[in-house]
Amino acid sequence: MGGRMIILILTLLLVVLQYALWAGRHNVFDLFFLQDQLTHLEQDNEQLRERNNRLHADVIDIKSRLGAIEEKARSELGLIKPGETFIRIVPQ
Repeated sequence: MGGRMIILILTLLLVVLQYALWAGRHNVFDLFFLQDQLTHLEQDNEQLRERNNRLHADVIDIKSRLGAIEEKARSELGLIKPGETFIRIVPQ
């Protein structure tokens, strides 16, 4: 009788632990989802880190060279100096 009771208790414990592992709060599926989400967030962070590094290099360039400000204004904003003629070549 004692051996059957121990087997019953151990079986019940196994069932409860399996339920917690597969269907309970913070289960295996949540772990896979969180790992996938972490991978995506790490990739996003790396892209943002690279963008920040490029922006930081631009800031240093602008602070160190006055010509860099003019270059940025011309290339990104289309600014021209007084007396200059702006010519745009449009490919066919």
